[in-house]
Amino acid sequence: MPFEQPASEQQQASGRRASGQRADRLDYWSFIDYAIDRSGRELPALDPVAMRLVLTFTRAASMIVYDLESGVHRPRGLSWPGFRVLFALWNAGPLEAKRVAELIGMSRAAVSALVNTLVRDGLVTRERAPHDGRAVLLELTARGREVISEAFATQNAREQEWASSLSEEEQRTLIGLIDKLVAGADAVQARRR
Repeated sequence: MPFEQPASEQQQASGRRASGQRADRLDYWSFIDYAIDRSGRELPALDPVAMRLVLTFTRAASMIVYDLESGVHRPRGLSWPGFRVLFALWNAGPLEAKRVAELIGMSRAAVSALVNTLVRDGLVTRERAPHDGRAVLLELTARGREVISEAFATQNAREQEWASSLSEEEQRTLIGLIDKLVAGADAVQARRR
């Protein structure tokens, strides 16, 4: 049986509320408690702590990404994936398209489609790589460098706002825990892009 950390009074009360709630009254966060309770009744052997960890982690990540995309990047005409391509090129470019795909965890086809838009918008250039005529080399334009540096400065200000609810020590602890979780990906044979 997996180790179960005792829930705080607030978590227990939240769980009681969620288990007694109707599905049509749930919100983004109360759904976690509801789903754990409901799934546990259907599959008594499931691990509710692991389920809560993954649901909370993925929902928090989605919430942060949505906030950054809608508040920082969309107003600049960028999508989150487009920002990720520019960010990789800004930090490590020029790069082959396949290398950009590896660094940002996207398929080559998705990167290729994004690059079409970024080239059209004058943010990226695309040329044949000198060492391999089949490979495509991507590089930021002067305008692309300007856009990404300004967008990332704004994003980092927002990142600081998100991080401010935790002390610096808590931030470092959380980073360490996430690193430890990700380091276990090989042990569970996690699929990767």
